[in-house]
Amino acid sequence: MLVCLSQGASAAPLVVAEELAPQSLNSHMRILADESGNLGIQDILNVEGHAWMKLAEGDETNFGFTSAVYWVALSLRNPASEPVELVIRQDYPLIDLLDLWQPTDDGGWQRIATGDLRPFYSRPLDLRDFVFPVTLAPYSVQTLYLRYQTSGSMNIGLSVSSKTEFLPGLAYEQVLLGVYYGGFLVLVIYNLFLFLAVRDKAYAYYMGYAVCYGLYFGVHNGVSFQYLWPGNPWLANQSLVLLLGLTLIFGTQFVRTICSGERFAPRTDHVARWLMYVLIPLTAISPFVSYGPMVLSLAVLTLVLTILFMVMGVISVLRGSIPARYFLVGWSALLVCVVIYMLKTFGLVPHNGFTHNAFQVGALIEMVLLSLALGARVGEIHRHGYTDQLTGLFNRRYFDEQLPREFDLAARNGTPLSLLILDLDHFKEVNDRLGHARGDAALCAVGQLVKRQIRKPVLACRYGGEEFAILLPRAGHKEALIVAERLVRLVATQELDDISLTVSIGLATSERENYASSVQLFEEADIALYGAKQAGRNRVACAPYQDTPGETKSEAIGTVQ
Repeated sequence: MLVCLSQGASAAPLVVAEELAPQSLNSHMRILADESGNLGIQDILNVEGHAWMKLAEGDETNFGFTSAVYWVALSLRNPASEPVELVIRQDYPLIDLLDLWQPTDDGGWQRIATGDLRPFYSRPLDLRDFVFPVTLAPYSVQTLYLRYQTSGSMNIGLSVSSKTEFLPGLAYEQVLLGVYYGGFLVLVIYNLFLFLAVRDKAYAYYMGYAVCYGLYFGVHNGVSFQYLWPGNPWLANQSLVLLLGLTLIFGTQFVRTICSGERFAPRTDHVARWLMYVLIPLTAISPFVSYGPMVLSLAVLTLVLTILFMVMGVISVLRGSIPARYFLVGWSALLVCVVIYMLKTFGLVPHNGFTHNAFQVGALIEMVLLSLALGARVGEIHRHGYTDQLTGLFNRRYFDEQLPREFDLAARNGTPLSLLILDLDHFKEVNDRLGHARGDAALCAVGQLVKRQIRKPVLACRYGGEEFAILLPRAGHKEALIVAERLVRLVATQELDDISLTVSIGLATSERENYASSVQLFEEADIALYGAKQAGRNRVACAPYQDTPGETKSEAIGTVQ
């Protein structure tokens, strides 16, 4: 069945010259849709002129997913006395079957049969796009016919140029492609080394995502068919949906990990996990089912997951995730590009250089930002390794590292360093009487109280159990005592429902080399803490300290009523 798309006169031939810059053929070609797909070249020659659709510059030549076969007729005129060598280029390489019919000198027709369902060597030129060399005799007009048939999106993007103008542009494109895929490769190798050093699963998901995404774009650009599997048309066709499915699977796992979805956005994470369970079998069967429905299914899932990931990123950012900030910026850029590309795929926006390649540029920008998100994640993991999860203060590991460091720094600079060790009084009774959950709530409340009372460079740590340690760099005995007494008073007056808490504090100050080591400073503060408990608790006890070498002041114990 032949469909008349619109009526119009024959398109005017394009006048060509030896120095013809690349230009679109839209306004010089006619299109005819063959719904049955049974028309041959002789049938097409007998079709009346009014049955063809005449295009103008800027007219849409993207027909989305269709089962129809499309024929294109284009006329070229050489007014010169010398033959002109031209190249006709179809810039969308994912066409299953593409035939060019060119008239011969004896009145017959020469057919060039290519397409990505045929081996790569069927192409006249060994290039990722379909490029046909054409020679126009002097003072001649030649009409060429191209037959398009594909199960994917029907994108007709024809341009013509002379060979002398085509080659410099081709070299420029090759450089850009090298930079683009080189960028992907650098990111993968860089993050591979980080993965070997850190052993964080987020890096494995990122590398899987980047590799599959890069190969997907390689198929999309025709590069993979050209260099990786030129003799395997089946893989050239099926690899697109397979790689898209794998990209979505790795991408889902990466986003769930980098945004800490299970922790910050559990409901959204649950939906993402179930969508991944749908993706896995769908990807597994993709090479063995019809291309069109599979691409449509994955396209819908891509849009759903894109929106879902945006929601997860926003929730994670609002709940304090630093890596999610980088992810959200990168994903926003990609989201815009995904929407543009999908609209182009379904024929809702024109097929041009921007709509065809914006997706890829957005993807590379996203990959760079996601790599930064991984760096932020490492920093976050490092911080979590030094953070007590219950109170939000630093943990004992951090304290054990910082105490000797701060002690040595104070000794070098000749500045004082004070240490407070806090212990909640009779805390075991709270756990025994009210349970560990209430006890944890009390510890958390005390930790937050301590956190509110300090400012940098003071370091507050949960030392273990119900004990806390506070390092006060550049704070002398008197300043530290003021802080300690304030904490004793605030803990005693803190309202915790039916829980009454008090705290005992031991204070030691390193000043004028009165302590030989950080260990000695800690031991003296610990002894002072036990002195405070023996004296009745709910008070501060100060370790002996020296104002001048050889002069030792006695231990002082203060009680806050």
